[in-house]
Amino acid sequence: MSIGFIQDDLDLKLLVLYIMDRTAAPITFLQLFELALCDAGVDYFSLTQAVEHMVATGQLNHEGDRYSITEKGRRNSQICESSLPYSVRLHCDENLVKVNDALRREAQVQVSVTDNPDGTATLCLTLHDLDTPMLHLELLSPNRERAAAWSDAFRADPGKFYLNVTKLLEENALENEKK
Repeated sequence: MSIGFIQDDLDLKLLVLYIMDRTAAPITFLQLFELALCDAGVDYFSLTQAVEHMVATGQLNHEGDRYSITEKGRRNSQICESSLPYSVRLHCDENLVKVNDALRREAQVQVSVTDNPDGTATLCLTLHDLDTPMLHLELLSPNRERAAAWSDAFRADPGKFYLNVTKLLEENALENEKK
C-alpha cells in the first residue's frame, strides 16, 4: 500500500493526463516519470503500463522518444482534473515550470549536423524568438567532431553567439559606410 494520493491505475492515468496537458512540448518518458514522482504512489512499472495503455487508446501520441497528448486526452484531462488532489496538482505545476522552461529553450535553439561525402560536416544553427527565426546559419566544419563541439558551444549560450555575430556585422557595416 502506497502513502501517496495516487492509489490505482485510474489515478495514475489522470495524473499523466494532467501533466501532459500542461507541457509546452512533447516530452520523453524519463521527463514524464520525473514529473509524475510528485506523488509517492507512482512507480516506474505502473507508469510504463499506464502510458502504453494511453498510447493504445489514443490519449497520448508516441513519436520517436517523445510523448504528447492528443485532443482526446486533453478533453479527458479537462473533464477529470478536479479529481486529482489539489496538493498533487500544485506540486505538478511547480515541477512543470522548470520542464517547460527547458522545453521552450530547446525549441528556440536548434542544431543539426550533416555529414558530407568528403569527410567534412555541415553544421546548421537556428535560433528562434517565439515563432520568428532570428538566426539561421550553415557552417562547413572540417569533420563531425568539430561540428559537434561548435554545436555544444552554440547551445551553451546562443544569445552570446547571436550578439557577437550582429556586433561583427555592424562593425563591418560601419567600416564600409566610412569608405
